[in-house]
Amino acid sequence: MRALIPESAAMASILVCVLISGAALAEDDCVDAVADWQPRDVLRKQVEQNGWKVDRIKVDDGCYEVRGVDRKGNKFKAKYAPASLRIQKMEIRFEKNTDASDYLLPGQPAR
Repeated sequence: MRALIPESAAMASILVCVLISGAALAEDDCVDAVADWQPRDVLRKQVEQNGWKVDRIKVDDGCYEVRGVDRKGNKFKAKYAPASLRIQKMEIRFEKNTDASDYLLPGQPAR
């Protein structure tokens, strides 16, 4: 025997899925109050202490977005929370035959 789902229950489940997916997309945004933001120069110094070269820092979705080159010549783009300057997201374009071990946790294999 097949159970029938009422149309309103089906619509409610669709609505929940849409709301959840919207919340997941919004997680990329930073929500720090502007009054709590640290200056870009502080972030620049923090990034340069890693031996990385900063090409630019801009605001994107309420986060600081940093673009530059790491100490091995790989291009990177990273989002930082502007108040804590903690990294939120990072993308790296590795050059051919580059050792990615600087970005792996101890014991984590490279893919």
